[in-house]
Amino acid sequence: MAFAQSEALVKPPLIFLCHRIPYPPNKGDKIRAYHLLRYLCEHYQVHLGAFVDDPADWVYAKKLEDMCEEVYLVKLNPKIARLKSAWGLFNKQPLSLPYYASIQMRHWVSRVFEKKNIDRVVVYSSVMARYLMGEKYSDCQKIADMVDVDSEKWREYSHQKRFPMSWVYRREADSLLKFEKKVALTFNHSLFVSTAEADKFKQLAPEAIDRVGSYSNGVNSEYFCPEGVYTSPYKEGQKALVFTGAMDYWPNIDAVSWFAREVFPAIYNENSEARFYIVGSKPVAQVIKLAELPGVVVTGWVEDVRPYLRHAELAVVPMRIARGIQNKVLEAMAMGLIVIVSEPGLEGITAEHGREILVAKQQEDYAVFVKDVFAEKYGNMGQFARGLVKRSFNWANTLPLVGHLLEGGAL
Repeated sequence: MAFAQSEALVKPPLIFLCHRIPYPPNKGDKIRAYHLLRYLCEHYQVHLGAFVDDPADWVYAKKLEDMCEEVYLVKLNPKIARLKSAWGLFNKQPLSLPYYASIQMRHWVSRVFEKKNIDRVVVYSSVMARYLMGEKYSDCQKIADMVDVDSEKWREYSHQKRFPMSWVYRREADSLLKFEKKVALTFNHSLFVSTAEADKFKQLAPEAIDRVGSYSNGVNSEYFCPEGVYTSPYKEGQKALVFTGAMDYWPNIDAVSWFAREVFPAIYNENSEARFYIVGSKPVAQVIKLAELPGVVVTGWVEDVRPYLRHAELAVVPMRIARGIQNKVLEAMAMGLIVIVSEPGLEGITAEHGREILVAKQQEDYAVFVKDVFAEKYGNMGQFARGLVKRSFNWANTLPLVGHLLEGGAL
């Protein structure tokens, strides 16, 4: 096909825009962005533009410069960005757009586009599409990796909040969906993290149905491998239930808060050796307070989550709000760990309940499944789970679709 033919030639230039610096790959959106970037760098001269919203991430600029032809990073102060977002309330814009507005980024994109004769672009997250939607970019081959249907995420948030935030989130859902539709009709293709997420967007934007596709996340199953040597972080005798994820992210906060308060007490009362470990960076006050509950441990940031996965009895992913694929589920499965997950948390993962995973459809299911796991009733489940991840969630198998589309291929 056309993409294979281009490999014999000098790598063509490409602009890749990210709403957040795609390194280090230590959380959901950065993991997918990093692997996409790495793939693009194998086949193109990549000019990377991204925002940096965490001062600690500036040290990784050199790593990206070693990968890319050019790297342009713009400082994003979350407090100032939130103030800029407020202007969206007065002009019917999605609040997400002024949050990521930057004259510097716009000028850099325009300059690189003209200087390097760019005719291929990829944006990661719909909000970055704004920088490539003018008439001058109309002849480019443009791919938008929207990842999730973000507008639906805000709609779900609105159901969890009280007025006035419920109104703000509902407004964001409606206005962002209009923008997402515009992106889908302006770009050649828009990609999502799963067929379920792509199908959801097709329902919301039937006018763009022929331009919408998906590619799944992958897992480095050599890195997330249960055969490695890991020192146990748990105290002797503890039976650990582990949740991993960024603990300043609302869906994660909601999940662990609900589980710690509404589900885990029954498990702890049944077995006093049970411990619920919440493992993840930047825990907010609401999460830190959970450590006051019997049997609940909040670790904060850890250098390596693998020891926590390797030595746990099981992983719990009780998401009540979820969009797309949960990397925490795939990583736990890759480590050969039994995973109990809610139905929303399983989206995009074709695992069979009772063989590769346990799906809790109601609150009472968690305690029942935990008791069964403690009783070793699912002996081969971890092995089957790892096998599924190795077969079906491999970056080498999923990412070539992006290159195919960039070279004019069809979905």
